[in-house]
Amino acid sequence: MKQLLVIITTLCSFSVSAQYSKTAIDSINKITQADYEQMLGQLGIKPTECRPGPSGNPSDAHAANRLEEKVNQYTLPDPLILKDGKKITTASEWWSKRRPEIVADFEETIYGIVPKNIPPIKWDIVSVKDTMIGNYKAKEKILNGVVDNSSYPNIKVQVSLQVITPADATSAVPVVLEFGFFHPFGNAEPIKAIGIISAGEPTWKEQLLSRGWGYSIIEPNSVQADNGAGLRSGIIGLVNKGQPRKPADWGALRAWAWGASKAMDYFETDKEVDAKRIAVEGISRYGKAAVVAMAYDPRFSLGFIGSSGAGGTKILRRVFGEQVENLASSGEYHWFCGNFIQYASKLTPDDLPVDAHELVALCAPRPIFISVGSPQVEGQWIDAKGVFLGGANAGPVYRLLGKKDLGTMEFPTIGMPLVENEIAFRQHAGGHSTGPNWSTWIAWACRYWGAGKYY
Repeated sequence: MKQLLVIITTLCSFSVSAQYSKTAIDSINKITQADYEQMLGQLGIKPTECRPGPSGNPSDAHAANRLEEKVNQYTLPDPLILKDGKKITTASEWWSKRRPEIVADFEETIYGIVPKNIPPIKWDIVSVKDTMIGNYKAKEKILNGVVDNSSYPNIKVQVSLQVITPADATSAVPVVLEFGFFHPFGNAEPIKAIGIISAGEPTWKEQLLSRGWGYSIIEPNSVQADNGAGLRSGIIGLVNKGQPRKPADWGALRAWAWGASKAMDYFETDKEVDAKRIAVEGISRYGKAAVVAMAYDPRFSLGFIGSSGAGGTKILRRVFGEQVENLASSGEYHWFCGNFIQYASKLTPDDLPVDAHELVALCAPRPIFISVGSPQVEGQWIDAKGVFLGGANAGPVYRLLGKKDLGTMEFPTIGMPLVENEIAFRQHAGGHSTGPNWSTWIAWACRYWGAGKYY
């Protein structure tokens, strides 16, 4: 199972093209396993002490739970109770006392601590051109963010960023920043314009441009590779000068979120972008990165968190679908700090000082939309209800800060939008994608950004 997860991670990181041979994948797996085992050594954990995660294959003997009646009983940490047991009752106490505690717990046990000595990044515009996105004229900028590597020249980090704005925009426009790919294989299939007789709907890119909004894509793997073998390269490796991580050091999710924050730095210098209206969006592992980015950078005004599952907005204590033991395996441990492995070995998820609802709470009071697909198409590995509960249980913090929560603790039926408040949720009838929820998200976002140019 661990080997399979590493292979899947590798393929998602680079490309499904044939340019990566079995030999190359085997080499990545070998280096990953060695790094994983050295982290176990630092933690004083024997490989035999690590509990295996359940299988995503429902016919396996050790298959993940997919039945609601078999879900365990658990108790969530209260986001409004301080470590000394006192309950906070004011917004000022949240900002000055409780929020810092939650941030520190996430850093020390799950996502890792971002080092203070990260070298600066310089954004260079590689190209600017007019283009067509379906039926819409647009301006495309390609940027290369070069990180200063003078402290360790052996590692180079160059962050790839694409920025698309309407060609006829006369003022700064809102922009959705997506964790994704645009080069070299991301635009292999051109966007086809949707005509009046088409049964389909426009792509998310066209829908944004139709509003007079723009979008941007940051390539996560240009920041940090999506495997354990890459932990001694990328931004993590550069800061560590090619040495292994320590147990509390940041993982790939925090590194990708750092990349998004550096993109935000650029947006604040671009007169064509309204840096006060930037949303962050991602699907799957990039949905995890999106909510982490929003939690740690208050400049993101909206979130669109797609099928983030465990490690994102899904309750980690809830035994349904993917579990902490899967996340802490050699296939996914690189997303997190080394300390997280302890909760799949000597400790349990119930020992975690925080859970996903508090990650959502760190985004408060800013509006966040949580998206997930159907169990029939996407599958139940993601745990749609667990994802919903991550948002629902963040409600007390939103209410404390004068905002509205989901409005219910009852899991809605597929297709029913809960979009009246600052925490929003919709489970669409499609697969592992934010695609079927884009039009719903855009309509919800209009409440905060305005209706757009043409409406």
